[in-house]
Amino acid sequence: MEGLKDKVIVFAGAGGIATATARYLGQGGAKVVVGDVLLASAELTVRTCGDAGGEGVAAVADISDEEQVKNLIELALSRYGRIDGLFNVAANLSPEEVARDTTVVDIELGAWQRNLAVNLTGYLLTCKHAIPRIIEAGGGGVVNTISAAVYGGMATNVAYQATKAGVGALTRHIARTYGKQRVRANSVSPGLVLTEQLKGFLPADVRDQVLQTTPSFRHGEPADIGAMAAFLLSDLGEWVTGQAICVDGGTTMRP
Repeated sequence: MEGLKDKVIVFAGAGGIATATARYLGQGGAKVVVGDVLLASAELTVRTCGDAGGEGVAAVADISDEEQVKNLIELALSRYGRIDGLFNVAANLSPEEVARDTTVVDIELGAWQRNLAVNLTGYLLTCKHAIPRIIEAGGGGVVNTISAAVYGGMATNVAYQATKAGVGALTRHIARTYGKQRVRANSVSPGLVLTEQLKGFLPADVRDQVLQTTPSFRHGEPADIGAMAAFLLSDLGEWVTGQAICVDGGTTMRP
């Protein structure tokens, strides 16, 4: 990957897609600062970046908590002195939380509010505290993770869909407001990506049903999303902003 040498990228969230992205960033010589509610997941993402040629530091961070977000940003600044990009990939997707996210009629308010806190307010908080630092560094990229569910709709998971749609609006706001200050912002919209977490609770027959509705011959892998995120965070993506880029095997085909 070109255009990544010595860039400092803050990750809000770890897991399969984050780790795949960190591998590409490491190959380009970037540095990552990874915050996740599970320290082991953050450490794996950092280690993957280091093994690929980069370096980084891991921390515990729940992005629904503003103080923890501030601490993550300060960790990046104290360790590396600058921030060149932000990758928001955290989501409220534990099996227990997904089961609570039902329909507009049935969902409990607590489940709705937890999804808002992590999936939307958390992204607001990371952008709020990272963007001024990105501007100080001379500009850079913000990449927010949304979902194909924003476009196609789902029979359940109403909170997940609503928050991801909100992230799309947040992304366009950032692109419009801070573009002249050399900040670009884009959303990456994955389709069904077979992370290890997803493989653990999504039955094979459901995967097969989804694949039948997809133009592609296979499901997505974390590396598919990681490659796009790394491109958007690199200097090669400098003239791409305000976009929602679907990486989903053709599940959504938008003009």
